[in-house]
Amino acid sequence: MEKPTQRVLAALELLQAHPRLGGAELSRRLGVDRRTVRRYIAHLEAMGIPIRTERGPDGCYALMPGFKLPPMLFNGDEAVALAMGLRIVRDIGLPGLAAAVASAQAKLERVLPTTTRRRMRAIDETVVMELTRPFAAGASAAVVDLAAAAHARQRVHLHYRSAQLSESERDFDPYGVAYRGGAWYTVGWCHLRADVRSFRLDRIVSVVPLPQSFGRPDDFDLLAHLSESIAVLPRTHAIDVLLDTTLAVARREIFGAIGTLAQADEGVVLRAQADDLDWFARELARLPFAFRIREPAALAAALRRHATALASCARRPLAH
Repeated sequence: MEKPTQRVLAALELLQAHPRLGGAELSRRLGVDRRTVRRYIAHLEAMGIPIRTERGPDGCYALMPGFKLPPMLFNGDEAVALAMGLRIVRDIGLPGLAAAVASAQAKLERVLPTTTRRRMRAIDETVVMELTRPFAAGASAAVVDLAAAAHARQRVHLHYRSAQLSESERDFDPYGVAYRGGAWYTVGWCHLRADVRSFRLDRIVSVVPLPQSFGRPDDFDLLAHLSESIAVLPRTHAIDVLLDTTLAVARREIFGAIGTLAQADEGVVLRAQADDLDWFARELARLPFAFRIREPAALAAALRRHATALASCARRPLAH
């Protein structure tokens, strides 16, 4: 067991399994010193666990007579929610947790009634979810570490390896962790660049907690910032398109990663970066409102090619 919380829970399990345990024995079984054992006992007492302490050279600990933790019970809907959650964790690219998911499912099946257990298995074996297929694996440790740091508002030191394999280090204030488009990201304040930045978790070499805390902006929208940062990554072509619609309609019809949207007097401005103009032309062609390409001219040419291909398909005889 590597984390203090796990050892605290292990201490509780030992006290439930033995009517009376000496401090030295608890210390040996948990692999910590006597002072740490006393700290764990104090933590359990703070959680409301009634523990009787016997003073002496060794000290003994025991749960108060009659105390027993209630069994963990789930109704049918709770079991379905757990099954769905475990299925999602297994399917979205955290291979390091595959064994933990299997173990959790096995433990739940042991304690659930037969009918509820069947419902869980039905979910696992028959439900298919169209999640974005992960293209970036190996992020499970960073997910756990950065989520904990974000929750505690604790600064970390990142060792990062870019897509070009260049390595850098920086202090970082993680605002949160997000899964988007097949990869895991963290977004926060980068002290190296003095700006809000996002990082792919599968490219993080190490995360080291630092003894500094930070404040997160109250109105920060992590997913919105991540979508915008992906949309404006430098690519071969800079694109500027004027959309003949409202901002609300444009946001409904255009997925966030394609570019940024801004209200203008004559409509909505779509700015984007793209390597493949033919792909971008196809995305524009599916929109239910008119638009005008302002740049680049090559995008207008790609749109004309697409229109010609569609017209050619429309002129072909109907299939029988």
